[in-house]
Amino acid sequence: MSSNTEFKSEILALPQWLRRPIGKASELSTVQQIIKQRQIHTICEEGRCPNRAECYAQKTATFLLMGPTCTRSCAFCQVDKGHAPMPLDIDEPTKVAEAVKLLGLRYVVLTSVARDDLPDQGAGHFVTTMAKVRELNPETQIEVLTPDFYGDFSRIEAIAQSKPACFNHNIETVRRLTPRVRRGAKYDRSLAVLQIVKDVDPAIPTKSGLMLGHGETRAEIIETMADLRSYKCDRITLGQYMRPSLEHLPVQKYWTPEEFDELGDIARKMGFRHVRSGPLVRSSYHAGE
Repeated sequence: MSSNTEFKSEILALPQWLRRPIGKASELSTVQQIIKQRQIHTICEEGRCPNRAECYAQKTATFLLMGPTCTRSCAFCQVDKGHAPMPLDIDEPTKVAEAVKLLGLRYVVLTSVARDDLPDQGAGHFVTTMAKVRELNPETQIEVLTPDFYGDFSRIEAIAQSKPACFNHNIETVRRLTPRVRRGAKYDRSLAVLQIVKDVDPAIPTKSGLMLGHGETRAEIIETMADLRSYKCDRITLGQYMRPSLEHLPVQKYWTPEEFDELGDIARKMGFRHVRSGPLVRSSYHAGE
């Protein structure tokens, strides 16, 4: 059996360090009520992020643009997939901007499902939403977390020219495991996204992240971090993959907090300016810092 298909199927017990309280109900309900009223989405809720109460309390949130249904089928991701997405809501940029204002958010991350069905794969919707958020919230900083847009220079350029506070595109896993874990994505294409941003504007900080636990080795993680640095990636997040359901890929390993600390130290020595490495770290964790 090839290394790309060697995955254990047994269910590993969840370690104690991954058991975290949900958070204060008041911090969750305020955000949930506002997004529900406006029929918009956050990846915090759609992905059931374990850090969402902490982020809400710190006045940060990650909005999921263009509906909750993705046109791709990554084997690790909890976001809805497998059927046709909804038409674009042309009022969504205004709704998101209003939600940012009502919540008093100081730092906002705009992400999206992959929308390969749209002519520009949703790049223009990112640009429009950024403009609306700034119109109502001129002091709020905006980070973007985008799909790969199949590496199309013009789409990535359009978003980069809107000058986000940070441009994030997650490589998610190591080269060997990409075909199995990120269906429809390519390792080198993700690196190219980060390069295009720097080609458009070297001053924009770029960021990427890995979810560990798919069967990668320590050497492969270090190799991936070195690849990211070779494309001038400035920031990195390392977190633990947690299986959303039995329909998703099983966890191959739970990396310990000590191992995450070691990998974080290696990343800093490589030259990453902002490093978040820990079992519960997600791509937008402490993004505002």
